[in-house]
Amino acid sequence: MTKYWFLCALKRAVKTIAQTAAATIGTATVLSSVDWKVVASASVLAGILSILTSFAGLPEVELVEEDSEDELDEFDEDEEDGENPEDDEVIEH
Repeated sequence: MTKYWFLCALKRAVKTIAQTAAATIGTATVLSSVDWKVVASASVLAGILSILTSFAGLPEVELVEEDSEDELDEFDEDEEDGENPEDDEVIEH
């Protein structure tokens, strides 16, 4: 787990907590009848489940990792060919 993974998982968990709280509050007919203990416990549980689900994989992290691997593969291919990627840049005076 990287720092990026942790930040993505945390962001998803916070969104899930907010969505669950909004949905739970929305089930009350009036704001004064909201059971705040139920809202809090359901929201915390949803956040925990979100973090646990993130262990299965986060699409945004996997995309970044794939892009990084592709860039490394391209760099490795250039080195194998004896080419220096920096040589591709031509500076004209």
